[in-house]
Amino acid sequence: MSEFARPRLVLSRCLELENVRYNGEKISCDFVREVEPFVDLVPICPEVEIGLGVPRDPIRLVQGKKEVRLYQPSTQRDLTTEMGVFAERFLSGLPPVDGFLLKNRSPSCGISDVKVYATASAPASSGKRAGMFGQSVIERFSDLAVEDEGRLRNVRIREHFLMKLFALAALREVADNGSTRELIAFHAHYKLVLMAYDPKRLRELGRLVANGSGVFFASLVAEYRKGFAAALRKPPRHQPAFFQPYPDELMSASDSGKGPEEGPSISLTEGGMQ
Repeated sequence: MSEFARPRLVLSRCLELENVRYNGEKISCDFVREVEPFVDLVPICPEVEIGLGVPRDPIRLVQGKKEVRLYQPSTQRDLTTEMGVFAERFLSGLPPVDGFLLKNRSPSCGISDVKVYATASAPASSGKRAGMFGQSVIERFSDLAVEDEGRLRNVRIREHFLMKLFALAALREVADNGSTRELIAFHAHYKLVLMAYDPKRLRELGRLVANGSGVFFASLVAEYRKGFAAALRKPPRHQPAFFQPYPDELMSASDSGKGPEEGPSISLTEGGMQ
């Protein structure tokens, strides 16, 4: 296990990368600029992938009789099936990844706080939920580090996202190249993290690796990963002391004690918290 594994992060292409938003623009995001040198990005824009151009007329979520649908009001196109097929194909074909950072409030990518309308032409929204692609991500990858850039303005959420992203990448590295001995070393290294997040699971995972000598490694690490991801499901009340979870250069993007108290600003044209 190297000092810091390199996470694989699925990223909305409109966040700092390309001008693919519906209006032909992109979102300036300090966080993406800071983290990009330390991760392997998997860029994605679901709306472009299903054939919508740039620029394009806006799309919206509409509450149907039985389910929420994805519509483009100006053309009266129902894009639900196209988006569902694309999400299934893309997510099924992904190599192992450690997290997702998606565009907030997007009818496709949003993971929460996306407006839902009663009809395709309704002037005001009637509720909120995840976007069509974002919902598929949550259903399939709830154990990974999944966030939108709007929520990362919250220091506690941002710190947790980075912690989980790099921790899962390190564990993936152990699973790919390691042994039971390396898994034991990983557990010892992350002991303070688990103690801060979930002391009960710390003990359970400790017993798992201690008694794993006679277990096939692939089965052992899979069971360990399941428990480890569950332990890091929510931010801890207090960040673990005396533990460096990711490179020094990213400390300014968190509130872990080495960076600015409020962290960097993130420039958005629209925002919102879950």
